[in-house]
Amino acid sequence: MRYTPYDQAFVDAVRAGGPDANGQKAEVSTSDGHGSPCRCCLGQVPDGAYMLILAARPFPEPQPYAELGPIFLCAEACTPYEGAGAPPILTSSPDYLLKAYSADNRIIYGTGQITSADQIEDYATALFERADVAYIDARSARNNCFLTRIYRDD
Repeated sequence: MRYTPYDQAFVDAVRAGGPDANGQKAEVSTSDGHGSPCRCCLGQVPDGAYMLILAARPFPEPQPYAELGPIFLCAEACTPYEGAGAPPILTSSPDYLLKAYSADNRIIYGTGQITSADQIEDYATALFERADVAYIDARSARNNCFLTRIYRDD
């Protein structure tokens, strides 16, 4: 499976001062190195580094299932995640919320599950056995914030 960072065009636009999913400019804050995972590099924003706090909707268009919520980004350009296996963003909590979506970006009911960090790949593999699953979103089990999107590794 392939873990993907947030859409780079959106990330670049927000870093350049463009609007977030609410039409607002991102807030700038300083990271304490904990609890502020960047949705581009999929690691923690380093301690003392500037970070952006903004609203994001990781779907192509507004619709009833297109959840919107807060995310963090490194304020300075970082390298988008391209690694193999689970990214660091999925190692800082004991568990995560995984939800499968269809090709038309609709939640597939019954797939949402709080999953322990060491079981993410097993649960995602089981979900990808279903033909109707196009991708899986990994979210915070505590705050429901979008973390990363998982695709089949074709």
